Amino acid sequence: MAIHTILKMGDPRLLRIAQPVTAFDTPELHALIADMRDTMAAVSGAGLAAPQIGVDLQVVIFGTGQVNPRYPRFEPVPPTVLINPVITPLGQDEASDWEGCLSVPGLRAVVPRWRHIRYTGFDEMGHPIDRTVSDFHARVAQHECDHLIGKLYPMRVRDFSQFGFNEVLFPGLPQEDD
Repeated sequence: MAIHTILKMGDPRLLRIAQPVTAFDTPELHALIADMRDTMAAVSGAGLAAPQIGVDLQVVIFGTGQVNPRYPRFEPVPPTVLINPVITPLGQDEASDWEGCLSVPGLRAVVPRWRHIRYTGFDEMGHPIDRTVSDFHARVAQHECDHLIGKLYPMRVRDFSQFGFNEVLFPGLPQEDD
């Protein structure tokens, strides 16, 4: 297990389309997920995608089951490993709220996301996952899965007057290390 350097916006590896995982329950996949958990925990992340640590695979993790110190007003998201995900919006309702990203350190913006989604995929053992979620859980899942298609949240911002530095916008919140 290791803590990896998180790639930052501008690195071309963050813009690639990630490859599907073809083998489950392997030592390599378990090691990747353990490294992702350690890396996410070290920076109090809400989630992490494999491309953010330079691994070109469709693997995301999110949630800790506890309130995240970087997002204290939101309900805890259950710890999830999601491989080869598919996200389906349920209805047309969108919600806009503040997002940050470990690959875009020190900044946040208001980002529109589908309010209700269904996500499917697999866990690390190859067992199917099929969940219907809303609000912050849906936001986190969509944000992490965007990394698998080469999208960072600034690409979804509609109003750049609601984009800025954390210490200016949210001076009371813990700041991530840049």
